[in-house]
Amino acid sequence: MPILETQKLSKHFGGLIAVDQVDYSVEKGELRSIIGPNGAGKTTFFNMIAGDLPATEGEVIFNGENVTGLATFERSHKGIGRTYQITNIFPKLSVLENVRIAAQSRKTTFNLWTGVSSHRELIDKADDIIERIQLADKRNDLGGTLAHGEQRYLEIGIALATDPQLLLLDEPTAGMSPEESQQTAAFIQSLADPLTIILVEHDMEIVLGISDKITVLHNGKFLAEGSVEEIRENEEVQRVYLRE
Repeated sequence: MPILETQKLSKHFGGLIAVDQVDYSVEKGELRSIIGPNGAGKTTFFNMIAGDLPATEGEVIFNGENVTGLATFERSHKGIGRTYQITNIFPKLSVLENVRIAAQSRKTTFNLWTGVSSHRELIDKADDIIERIQLADKRNDLGGTLAHGEQRYLEIGIALATDPQLLLLDEPTAGMSPEESQQTAAFIQSLADPLTIILVEHDMEIVLGISDKITVLHNGKFLAEGSVEEIRENEEVQRVYLRE
């Protein structure tokens, strides 16, 4: 059973059709990419999967359950995590607190009158994630003082702290240098087992280097889907997107 399916998923903004009848299916453990020209509907599609935008038509199925009517936080509790084009962290909280708060959101009970230090498991979980996102030496630094690339990693760490099964990454290398982008691509690959990952990304070198399968959107519609080589050789993709 696919971990994620969309069936005839559409989004209309008045007379504008941003996403048009998209059928999409992702298997557990895949690292998938969605590409397309600006205005192709990629982020709108992401927002409907995550619940940030309601669908005009169609359905989102996650782990066999119809989650189309669920709010973002409800989908998050089901196991859908995401990052955004614009980095979304708590700039006035430390790296540790950013990740710990996300981890705390997964506890079913929490005593507000008990000191945080007594909740050792939350801090340990946060520290494990901070180590994984390569920010252990910045553990006590405020999020807002981190470099841009470090803030992107912190946002991924916040998402990881919610225990996702599916991680949606919206332009994770945006604003990074080529060297930082390559490091981030390797980091994303390291997360792909056991996570399922879908990313929207403009850097074609990154997309072609790490994707198990690529989906191409154009004018809100499904244009093509396949392996890296299949997408490289697709003449229609070359015409509308790769410009080769």
